[in-house]
Amino acid sequence: MSSLEQGKDWVPSHNNITGLLSNSEIDNLRLVHDSSNYVFLVDLLHSSTEQGLGVYKPAKGERPLHDFPIDSLYLREVATFEISRLLGWDLIPPTVICDGPHGIGSLQLFIPHDPSQHYFELRKNSNYEDQLSLIAAFDLIVNNADRKGGHVLLGNDNQIWCIDNGLCFNQYYKLRTVIWDYAGKKLSEKYCEDLHRILGYFESHQGQEEFLRFICIEEVFALVNRIKFFLENPILPTISSNRSIPWPLI
Repeated sequence: MSSLEQGKDWVPSHNNITGLLSNSEIDNLRLVHDSSNYVFLVDLLHSSTEQGLGVYKPAKGERPLHDFPIDSLYLREVATFEISRLLGWDLIPPTVICDGPHGIGSLQLFIPHDPSQHYFELRKNSNYEDQLSLIAAFDLIVNNADRKGGHVLLGNDNQIWCIDNGLCFNQYYKLRTVIWDYAGKKLSEKYCEDLHRILGYFESHQGQEEFLRFICIEEVFALVNRIKFFLENPILPTISSNRSIPWPLI
């Protein structure tokens, strides 16, 4: 059984995993029935020795929304992975753009996990506080409009991962999350340095051009402004209204 299938002995930010995803054949699609949009658990066939599981989200299966452009959620899934990779935080499973059986969409490495170990269970363990509070900071930066408890997974490698990141990067404030337990906690200097580093990248022409593949220029500028604002006072905010919590919670 390969490392791709096991989800072990690999580093998500390394190009070999995204390369395997980009060059894998997608087979044996199984529809995930409780999803808002069309989502498929798929077999990934890379060679006779490399097999694994992925999550395929075709653009044509996206439900129209009034506050996000149609056929853009799959691009936002990839953009959140790219932000996490640039930061070096490794919160998002490797995710790439693919042209699958139902057309263009996103393809994410499936993370083996126990579904019962979602955010509301993980927060009971103080050993996960740093990882969970970092997710809160990340969601604030990317303006995540739908961080449910079930979108936070504990992988078999004991690392916490975040999935279902399509509702991010709106130019207007949209933060809706269940992760408010760490309000008032200050982001460590190390992570602030990571944010300062990518701020320079996104203020450059190169960084803007790279992310225009995923989101519009107004959303890139809004991302830059959110990072700047947070770095002025890097303390996780308190809940602002009842609209700040998604439904269902899990």
